[in-house]
Amino acid sequence: MSISFAVRGEHIQLDQLLKATALVGSGGVAHAVVEAGEVKVDGKVESRKRAKLRAGQRVQFAGEEIVLVAGEDGN
Repeated sequence: MSISFAVRGEHIQLDQLLKATALVGSGGVAHAVVEAGEVKVDGKVESRKRAKLRAGQRVQFAGEEIVLVAGEDGN
């Protein structure tokens, strides 16, 4: 399944994105799943919990894909 998420501003941090899409319940869980290598960005495992993500990128986690699109303030 694919989730479209509008990025407001230049970027969103990976841990914040996982919380904002309700794929995790807290920042602690977000950090744990990233550390465990369960999150991919553009098809590659991402180990940086606070990686800055921008419109056009794709995040895969728990059978879901999040497609980042430019929001109202996005570039």
